Amino acid sequence: MRIQLTQRAEADELLGRSPLALLVGMLLDQQVPMEWAFTGPHTISERLGHELTAEEIAAYDPEAFTALLAAKPAVHRYPKSMAARVQQLAAYLVEHYDGKPERIWIEAADGKQLLKRLMELPGYGKQKAQIFLALLGKQLGVQPQGWREAAGPYGEQGSYRSVADVVDADSLGRVRAAKQAAKRAAKAE
Repeated sequence: MRIQLTQRAEADELLGRSPLALLVGMLLDQQVPMEWAFTGPHTISERLGHELTAEEIAAYDPEAFTALLAAKPAVHRYPKSMAARVQQLAAYLVEHYDGKPERIWIEAADGKQLLKRLMELPGYGKQKAQIFLALLGKQLGVQPQGWREAAGPYGEQGSYRSVADVVDADSLGRVRAAKQAAKRAAKAE
């Protein structure tokens, strides 16, 4: 199955081949539409002139990296804070996984350990980690024992709760509608 989170072929193709791009897209997925967030890694790559590496991002001058994300159109609504978070994530990946993010899931013994590893990433709380785990399981075939349980409600088959369930324009609409319904329900409480 190919990734179709942004509905832009070149951005989705990068997400499908680059574990770092996928992790960065998930990190950026807050307070902006998901398509915008997951297009971010492609935009950064275009501006750098080549594909992202954790080593390069971690070592990049922070002011220059912020300027890179802030250039129009901005990669995120909050380019300064998100540039810092992306660099923190990259530095963590270099320090703990030799800059190879796929080691996070390849070396995980089970779903519980994979969730723990994802929650240790800068900028990843429990919900973001569970959604990313569900994305790995549902769309990339990363399915260690207990992955659905570790992903919580995001791992449920046939649900339309998160980016993990977006496989085309129709499912994107369903996920968006489910999120809006959840926000309305939360406001009503």
